[in-house]
Amino acid sequence: MTLRIVPYLAVFTALAMATGHAQKAENRASESSPSSTSSSSQQKSSSPAHHTILKVGGKAITEEEFESTIGEIEPKGGDPDKGATEKDRRRLGEDYASVLMLSQLAVAEHLDSSPEVRQKLIVARMQVLSDAAFAKLLDETKPTPEELNHYYQTHLAEFDRVQVRRLFIWKVGEGSKNSHGLSPEDAKARAAAILQASASGADALQLAEMFKESDKGIFDAQPLTFVRGQLSPTLDKVAFTAKPGTWAQAEDTPDHIILMYLMGRERPPLSEVTSLVEKTVQGEKMQAKLDELKKKTGIWMDESYFGKGSSVAKGAGEQQPVSNPPKNEEEPNQ
Repeated sequence: MTLRIVPYLAVFTALAMATGHAQKAENRASESSPSSTSSSSQQKSSSPAHHTILKVGGKAITEEEFESTIGEIEPKGGDPDKGATEKDRRRLGEDYASVLMLSQLAVAEHLDSSPEVRQKLIVARMQVLSDAAFAKLLDETKPTPEELNHYYQTHLAEFDRVQVRRLFIWKVGEGSKNSHGLSPEDAKARAAAILQASASGADALQLAEMFKESDKGIFDAQPLTFVRGQLSPTLDKVAFTAKPGTWAQAEDTPDHIILMYLMGRERPPLSEVTSLVEKTVQGEKMQAKLDELKKKTGIWMDESYFGKGSSVAKGAGEQQPVSNPPKNEEEPNQ
């Protein structure tokens, strides 16, 4: 027996308990009505789904029972006549038999009555029911096409994206943590030369390219795409307000100067961001539904034990801004 069967023990313990009761009821029925049982057995045996494929002690397992229980780890597709598939199916059958055997043993030895096992069964049942209710809520809060379009139209700017190339000019001197770079004066002069060339229509990119093989800074080798809010607030503001085809200074600290060249800015159509919009809208609807349920249910928490809570967490799909510039010996963050 391998370790892979252990996580299913609690599930099959409950399964064994249920099937044990079912067996007793079936035995009583067979004693009182043999003709009816015989007829029912003939009908079941005529269906492949009701064909017995496994027996563990006195418990018979049909194909339908096996498939419905082991389905989550049953390989899908493939030719069952092939050796590899048969080997996998055999392994699953042996695992199923081992788990059911051990669960029957646990019930026979009244392990299901122990506080530890009872607690695990209670938690497992609670989790299964919680997952079922959550899945139902997900189905109920699935956004309609009209809701998706309305959200997109009222949040157009949030879907804008830019293509930029960033130039990091390292500084050394007072207040800087860098081991190499330019003096504050030289860094400022190099940045000013690029900005002046950009304003006059000259080739400012050529000046920025000089930092590529230098230890004085880093220049993005290729344009990078960012959506609104993905960059740090200072860089984000510059990226989404600058004129395409121009350079702009985004940051000036004791460690560096950051210049940005805006390649272009665009707003994708709804068809390109449908999955993102759907996730956002459904997240909002789910949260509203959960808040409503909590209010109706009445949830109280002892603040002396749980505390007073923290700030609201970021919603699903919300991105953390890229705020920290790369160290002067590394490639830029993307």
